[in-house]
Amino acid sequence: MRKDKIVYLLFNLTMVGIVGFSLLSELFPVTTCDKWQYSANSTHAKYYAHPVKIIIKPWRGQHHVYGKFLIPQGYQNDGFFTLTLPGNQTYCGSLKTVTPQIDGQPNNAKIRGYLNTRIALWIIMQGHLNDLKQPQNWKLAYFEKRKNKS
Repeated sequence: MRKDKIVYLLFNLTMVGIVGFSLLSELFPVTTCDKWQYSANSTHAKYYAHPVKIIIKPWRGQHHVYGKFLIPQGYQNDGFFTLTLPGNQTYCGSLKTVTPQIDGQPNNAKIRGYLNTRIALWIIMQGHLNDLKQPQNWKLAYFEKRKNKS
């Protein structure tokens, strides 16, 4: 095969892959923020944290796109974080408490907010890698735990 035919073939395969990925993402969304709307009705005073560090390595597979958040001990979160890109496109991700405290930060809980790898790849393919790297686009809501009445 000639070199120009190989390039043409690779280009077409890439385009088919992108279109296929786009169609599948629309048909089978990974997650939506709708199931977490209950938290907006919470009566607690809410505070917001942005990640102190963002890791973006989707080529390493699942669980390699996340933000590291710190929230004060004695507070709890909504169970998710939001990523809002320009144009008000919002994605939600899940949380995992990593450790109850951090060296040098004994009064803070360390939480990882994981963004689905498929969503991260879609955002990157749309040219929003720099927006994905911006801590102000990631937001974790937290509030004071209820105290038990005796």
